[in-house]
Amino acid sequence: MSILVVGSVAFDTLETPSGKRERVLGGAATHFALAASFFTKVRVVGVVGDDFLPEHEAVLTSRGIDTTGIEHVPGKSFHWTGSYVKDLAAAETLATDLNVFADFEPKIPASYLDTEYLFLANIDPVLQSRVRAHMPNAKLVAGDTMNYWIAAHRDNLLKVLRELDILIINDNEARMLSGETNNIRAAKGVLALGPKSLIVKYAEHGCAAFFSPHSFGKAFEQGIFRAPATPQEEVVDPTGAGDSFAGGFYGYVASQGKLTPEVFRKAMFYGCVLGSLSVEAFGTDRLQRTTREEIDQRFEHLKEISHL
Repeated sequence: MSILVVGSVAFDTLETPSGKRERVLGGAATHFALAASFFTKVRVVGVVGDDFLPEHEAVLTSRGIDTTGIEHVPGKSFHWTGSYVKDLAAAETLATDLNVFADFEPKIPASYLDTEYLFLANIDPVLQSRVRAHMPNAKLVAGDTMNYWIAAHRDNLLKVLRELDILIINDNEARMLSGETNNIRAAKGVLALGPKSLIVKYAEHGCAAFFSPHSFGKAFEQGIFRAPATPQEEVVDPTGAGDSFAGGFYGYVASQGKLTPEVFRKAMFYGCVLGSLSVEAFGTDRLQRTTREEIDQRFEHLKEISHL
């Protein structure tokens, strides 16, 4: 089964305790697509400028990712500059240059309309809604958001949440979206806003999935699934961890064709594995040299230490 991801394809300038890198390949859709490509076919919709060269696109196409939906326009690609020197768990934004992404209007190629799994990455909720409307035949829809959209575009975001089968956010975003300070109440508050299920990422403490009473049937009524984080000896660049988690999770779900509690649990573990791999080098470097065998070995190790 194929996944369509709509989001940013960008360049990042990063500084962490491990060093500094200029204009490495990044973006939510990029990290997601690379992670998901280890499990299923992936299609990408995004926009890039003249600085996005064939060598950059080859990072995606070499993994079999369909880049027909990446629009090339005159100008520069989205560029984010951030620092993790003070705290690896919290990025300090030094500059955000939207460039061609400022006028991004997702265009869905006709060849993508039969896609059954849709992922709405972190973009303006108005655009997320438009993409969802263009994909009425998607049988499962998942998405992401961030604090900026929660604070400044809440009404538009709430419309998106009602269309989602799975929302993937971190614990700070869950508390902000719900207005609750307790993690469990925060999750219940988010579910009350409309998504059928919610995955909350707790950084080095793993993640948890929560389900509404009317989510995916009686098998999911047991409430909460948890998955531990993969033990990390060193974190080089955490920028793409959340998007890689989402790609690993959703890629595995799509590869199974049917959503069951077992599939959901395993997908969360695979998400944790892909997130852990992505942080071991700057940008997309680690995912570019990852193998499926390596992913499965780390998955088995995670099972062993968590008694899955």
